[in-house]
Amino acid sequence: MPLRLRSCLSLLLLLSSCATSAPSPSVLVPRSRRLANLQRAATLPWSDEGRCVVKEASQPWPVMVEQCFHVLDRERIRFQDPTGRCAMASTGAVVVGIGICILAAPEIVVGAVIITGAVVVAVVIKEALDAYELRRGHSEQAKPVFQTGSSLKEPVVERSPKPESSGQDGPPTMPPVSLEQERRPDCTPRPVPHLGGDALHNRCADRVPRNGFPGSDVLVNGKRFDALQAGERVLWEVKTDNFDTFSVYLQRIVPGKQVAELRRERALALSCGFDFRVGVRSAEHKDALEVEAPELEGIIVVMEWC
Repeated sequence: MPLRLRSCLSLLLLLSSCATSAPSPSVLVPRSRRLANLQRAATLPWSDEGRCVVKEASQPWPVMVEQCFHVLDRERIRFQDPTGRCAMASTGAVVVGIGICILAAPEIVVGAVIITGAVVVAVVIKEALDAYELRRGHSEQAKPVFQTGSSLKEPVVERSPKPESSGQDGPPTMPPVSLEQERRPDCTPRPVPHLGGDALHNRCADRVPRNGFPGSDVLVNGKRFDALQAGERVLWEVKTDNFDTFSVYLQRIVPGKQVAELRRERALALSCGFDFRVGVRSAEHKDALEVEAPELEGIIVVMEWC
């Protein structure tokens, strides 16, 4: 990809991150990046019924655009550059570059994308969006009821010192944690339905060794983690990117975006008394993350089971 286009996409990726990092206060539960990308992609014509979009929807929007641009139905779509920010030298291959640049923008400028005919939502994208609606309905029905102050006192009474075990009792489900952490309802792991329609991601998460909640995500401290090793008190985040197939440009910018997210997730886990691990599919991906964040060395694992 030409250097100038890469610079343009890098800037647009930063703008996209800024544009989506502060949801409206009126929204109680912020939309996931995956859902937002699926809804935005549903307005465009795709020649592969949306398979690439569904596969890459967890990526930042500009990254997803670059990965899936080749399956846009370009016989039905034209690009114009009214702002001039994507203008490049006029060659035959540049149309692709301008198209990626325009689509990767945080907000598409009116008149920049012209589509002929009505757009019917691609079948695979529609299935993924329908799955979100189903999961949201189940999630609302299973929404936890927060206990009142009086009801929270009961577990505290039961935590009074007990006689030493004779050694015949079974091991506790989890090692003990501080009283302050146990008093926080948001630190209690709760199984919730998997987010997203990524079957590979869900399978790799479910197969984490000694996973206490296979078939579910685990809600802790307001964050959906991919797996929980209950006995060891370890929360997991799983990354199933085909990192080795990424372009040089993506291999440079994706680790930085992922590391920022992993640092936040690790802090949430540690504040509730859990350790944190990250599973990836290749040694190259592991090395790239550790170069970006040396403090994560030792907690990133290549998933032999995935």
